[in-house]
Order: sequence, then structure tokens, then C-alpha cells
Amino acid sequence: MPTFPRATASHFVCPHAASLPRLKPALIACSMALCWTAASATAAERSVEEVADIYRQAATLAAGTQHLRLRNVVCPASPPLPVTAPFAVVPSEPAPRVVPPLADWYHEPVKVFDQLYFVGTNEHSSWAAVSDEGIMLIDTLYDYATGDAIVGGLRKLGFDPADIELVIISHGHGDHHAGAKYLQDEFGARVVMGADDWDLVERDRRNPIPRRDIIAEDGMSFTMGNTTVTLHATPGHTDGTMSSIITVQDNGVEHVAALWGGTSITERTTTDNVQLYIDSAVRFSNIVQSAAADILLANHLIFDGSMDKIPLLATRQAGDPHPYVVGTQTILDYLSVAENCARAVMAYR
Repeated sequence: MPTFPRATASHFVCPHAASLPRLKPALIACSMALCWTAASATAAERSVEEVADIYRQAATLAAGTQHLRLRNVVCPASPPLPVTAPFAVVPSEPAPRVVPPLADWYHEPVKVFDQLYFVGTNEHSSWAAVSDEGIMLIDTLYDYATGDAIVGGLRKLGFDPADIELVIISHGHGDHHAGAKYLQDEFGARVVMGADDWDLVERDRRNPIPRRDIIAEDGMSFTMGNTTVTLHATPGHTDGTMSSIITVQDNGVEHVAALWGGTSITERTTTDNVQLYIDSAVRFSNIVQSAAADILLANHLIFDGSMDKIPLLATRQAGDPHPYVVGTQTILDYLSVAENCARAVMAYR
């Protein structure tokens, strides 16, 4: 697993306001107020709950109205749930997965950008970058959905699923990797995943396991047609989580999308992984800013607002703004929510 400089969670370091030129003045003022509130007390004077609440407030501030779902999922409850067995511990006899009725999860495929299509479900995203050179997929859903949502979705859009060349897995949980084996077996697709998550998937006794193939490395990129996907190691949610920077076009106008590869942390996330998550959020924020990313994508619809944005695409007129183009600051705010919620979790550890 790659290592990165660790962000300090045991004390508060307040930035100078001049170092935050991209933040709105009100956000600078409130952030500085929260920071100095924390810094004004010694560690002995601050209770764990007070520290956690400061970070929850910072996350709420960064969330505004756009990222409240992220804040509500990732930030810990007060008081938090007790720490339980980590995700890495797999039950010896996992319960069989209950396959829901198709009507409960099916979502029509949608063209989102010139070469980028949504072929996911009502809950989970799969993104297909289509070109004359082939199709790149990011995530494959649960295996029960792969045939109807991805394969059937591509056919509905007029594409041949046999053209799927590359499948990139954001992280090794079943809702993202379980369809990969089917795509390998049926179409010969190559599968890309972080090394630690290949290990995780091979311990999975509940979902189909793809054959180990391409090991994702930090900075690795893949290009087909006008789309380039660059992978960045962002461990935390899992040890091998990969986040992506993706080039897209909207009516020929170039944009850059950022996809945070693993979102939730819970009472089952190890303390080491919470710290990795914090470090990764800080690092990916710098990557997003350097890339001037202006589109936020996610692998769950609730986190990037796809449940609200996809319907807007159907009524979009020429000259209307694209609902997914939100600007760099909105993505940085999203990552700030993730970071501060994780810091709140760390306060309890």
C-alpha cells in the first residue's frame, strides 16, 4: 500500500486566511473561528466530544446544501456507535445475498457527457467511457445488476458490450466489483484494481471473484478516444481504493471530472484506515485543484447528486448549464466534508 505524509489529527493547525484564496469570505471567517476555538483550549481542557463536534461543525459548514447527504453518512453520531470488527474480517459463513426485484433497482442508461454514460442502478453508479477504440468502465455493480444495467444499458444506448476493453474497480466491495467476473468471462474485459483490494476481493465469499489481472498503481492512466482516466491511490475506505481524474467533453467543450473512490467510514473502519482516509482526502484535494477538476462524480448516486442531476439532463436545452459541472470549489468542499467527518471519527479513537 502506498504511504503518504500523514495529516495531523491530534492537534489543530489554523491556516492564515490569505492561504485560502479560493474559499468564500464567509467560509474563511467561519472556518477560522472554528479553528481558533479549537486551538484556544489545551488538549486537557477539550473533551473528546467537543473536539469531534468542532469537526462535525466544520463538515456541516463545508457541506452547505450540496453535500449534506455525504455529511450525514460519513460524520459520526454523537455519541458514536461502538467500534466493531473491521471490514477485513470476513464471516466464515456469510449470509447469501438477497436479490431484490429488478423494479427496485433498475435505472435507464443515460448519456451524461459526449463520451461518458451512466449505466448504473438506482443506488450504485457504473460509468462507461465510449469511443471507437473501445469502452472503459468504472465499477461493475452487484453481479445481479450487471447484465441488465451495464450490458443491457449499453445495448439500449446503441453500443456493443463486446467492446468493453477495460474495467476499473474503484474499491473491492461487492457493490462495485461483483460484476467484473461476468464481464471477464463474457467479453474478455481486462480488470484493473489496487493490489490490496485484489487481496480483499479474493477473500470475498459472497460475490463472484474475477481473475487477478491488472494491478492499479498510483498515477496510472488509460486513454481511449478523447477520454483519459488517471488513477490515484486514496486508501482509507479500503486499503486499495483508487480515485479517478477523468477528462470529458460537453458538446466539444473540455472538462475534468473527479471521482472519489471510496466514501463511507463506519464503526468497523480501523483507526489506521480512518487516518489513511484523512490523508487521502487532503492529497486528493490537492490533485483536484491541480487538475482544475470541475465535475464531481461518485460511485453512489446519493453522493454526487446523480438522483437529482440525471433528470435535469432530459430537459436540458441548448445553452443551459450542465448539471454535473459544479466547479472546483464544490469538489474541494466535498472532500473537506469527507476529511472533517473522518477527523470527527478519529477524535473518538
